Amino acid sequence: MQLTQEQKNFFETFGFISFPGLLKDRIGQVIEDFETTWKKVGGGHNGKPHDGKKRSCIGMYQTEGIVSLLDDPRLVGIASSLLGADYNFMGGDGNYYVGDTSWHSDGWHAKVMHIKIAFYLDPLTRDTGCLRVIPGSHRINDGFAKDLQSHLGKSQEYYGKSGCEIPAIALETTPGDVLVFNHNTKHSAFGGGSWRRMFTMNLCEQYPQENLQELKDYLSGAARFWAMEPYNSAVLKNAPATRMRHLQQVIDNFGHVPALSRKMMETMAEPARG
Repeated sequence: MQLTQEQKNFFETFGFISFPGLLKDRIGQVIEDFETTWKKVGGGHNGKPHDGKKRSCIGMYQTEGIVSLLDDPRLVGIASSLLGADYNFMGGDGNYYVGDTSWHSDGWHAKVMHIKIAFYLDPLTRDTGCLRVIPGSHRINDGFAKDLQSHLGKSQEYYGKSGCEIPAIALETTPGDVLVFNHNTKHSAFGGGSWRRMFTMNLCEQYPQENLQELKDYLSGAARFWAMEPYNSAVLKNAPATRMRHLQQVIDNFGHVPALSRKMMETMAEPARG
């Protein structure tokens, strides 16, 4: 599956695109693997089961079924159409969301495009926590995007509107739909319950040689999760060459992260003073 030029134009202009029912044939197994992974790790924050009070988040690519999505020709086609054939897989997480999610971007990348492929595992409407996006908010050098970046976080004071009143598109979904958006795109959710299931696939363009330090800085963020390896072993096990093509640049530039993770663990283990 390759995107049409019209679909690519839409994504470039508006910063998102949706594919209703794209994974309808696989969604039952995906949901089963999602639940299996949660049971395996014992829950989200600090290994505790999700209690419906705050968002819980875990690494999701731990089962053969979920990992196989990296090789699904439909998802590979979307990614290669938007990012080029040598795109990078940057990991992904599984979530139970609770309540509202305020307006934000997942990144603010000026040179290398990052995208998120989102899989929602429950039916969601505009009033029950579906993804909302602001078209065109991904264009960093555009005056509209700059204004949103500066003021959207204080919308009530600046615009006289609460977050849920900001003009946006509500992308209502049913399990099996796939949503894709630029990390820069402003997005949110309002009115959701306390058990909304979602997991993601984060991808980016291959970093050119002159921007590798930016990639290393980005990967340094994994230290807060005490990461010692760039990917879960399930991602690398029996990985075909076609998958390794999307893993290699991250592997090659991950070497500094374990030391950062160890330092963070040591800092957290130090007894409080004073």
